[in-house]
Amino acid sequence: MAVIADRCPHIQVTLVDLNAARIAAWNDPDLANLPVYEPGLGEVVGRCRGRNLHFTTEVDAAIARADMVFLSVNTPTKTRGLGAGQASDLRWIEASARQVAAQATGHTIVVEKSTLPVRTAETIKQILVGSQRLAGGANGAGGARCPEGEPGGPPAKTFSVLSNPEFLAEGTAIRDLEHPDRVLIGGEDPEAIAALSAIYGHWVDPERILHTNLWSSELSKLTANAFLAQRISSINAVGALCEATGADITEVAQAIGTDSRIGPKFLAAGPGFGGSCFQKDILNLVYLCRHYGLDAAATYWEQVVAFNSWQQQRIARLVVSRLFGTVSGKRLAVLGFAFKADTNDTRESPAIAICRDLLEEGAHLVIHDQKVATSQITADLGRPPDGSDRGFTEDGSWQQVDTPLEAVTGADAVIVLTEWAAYRTLDWPAIASAMRRPAWLFDVRDITDTAAARQAGLQVWSVGKG
Repeated sequence: MAVIADRCPHIQVTLVDLNAARIAAWNDPDLANLPVYEPGLGEVVGRCRGRNLHFTTEVDAAIARADMVFLSVNTPTKTRGLGAGQASDLRWIEASARQVAAQATGHTIVVEKSTLPVRTAETIKQILVGSQRLAGGANGAGGARCPEGEPGGPPAKTFSVLSNPEFLAEGTAIRDLEHPDRVLIGGEDPEAIAALSAIYGHWVDPERILHTNLWSSELSKLTANAFLAQRISSINAVGALCEATGADITEVAQAIGTDSRIGPKFLAAGPGFGGSCFQKDILNLVYLCRHYGLDAAATYWEQVVAFNSWQQQRIARLVVSRLFGTVSGKRLAVLGFAFKADTNDTRESPAIAICRDLLEEGAHLVIHDQKVATSQITADLGRPPDGSDRGFTEDGSWQQVDTPLEAVTGADAVIVLTEWAAYRTLDWPAIASAMRRPAWLFDVRDITDTAAARQAGLQVWSVGKG
């Protein structure tokens, strides 16, 4: 939404949230304190905030003023009840739709931005149309242009529903939004589609603005994420085979990536996919396939997630194995905790599963990440930090430090879990001299100068190479 405000200064954009602390952070005069770290976001917010970009907790008032409402709420995987562990929890989408139905005035275009299971728009339309029935208005569907008032009465309350999923990656979100591969708009009301297309048309080539029906748009987002996750699991499966056979995953990836039918993207071996979308969306796809009786298709997609978990378990087991079969009481430096570089997002980060497994083995983890807060690591690991090495104990512990050198001091191994640029140019002689010997480097992202690490005296394992 900040990019829309930046590219369309004539449009007033108001972002609302019930979390007052979060809104306060968005309004903080110091742009370094924004609640989300994303390269370039601070500059965009700085240009627009107070001009045509506003942050507020006054949700009802903002809805009443709006011509267009974007629903961008969390849709986590259900933890109980029907579809638990796979289906999306749509309570916040429903609650948002009901709030829009109650507070909107005139004609309002309601846009799905959250990643949603196909046919969710039907639920939203039913809620919106239902509000009009309660108000004594006529029925409506599709575009849902349903007059509410009698002549001379209050203005008609009508709605149109669109699907407009985002296709962006954290860490490159601003660039992805400013130079998108495509903008997808699904809907049934030509006027609403044209209105949203006109907004994007201020900076996006019209040929890149694709129009579909509602259901195709919703399913396209799930499918895109599933295909990307599938590539990650596939290259990691090949990487494990490379380690076993002496092949080099970098060379294999280059060889297959030059095939125009395959392409080079998402062919970097690593600890598996993370983030808020991939696993959740695949599990949603699994649930939908089973709901419609497509069990073989469900099993196929389920294996993409299963392999991702296996990859993370494999890495933790490998660390334990190389360190003489035990990490109990050993100090392990963990470089990176975010699920990828250039973000502070840890949702489904591979580091969580790997660190939990190592803690279960009794390791003392010393974690460095330049953007992830200690409070977030505490929540993810389910235990508070313990700043002391407690020697040989069955209970693992962890602490967070400010520099990679602090993390590796006295460590038996260093494990690179996030591809932060700073980890590509580490001073390996200095690191090696600070570690306990024999010392190991486990490069789970294949980004470090492993030759320099070996020359400095470290034993090295690199994903997809061994």
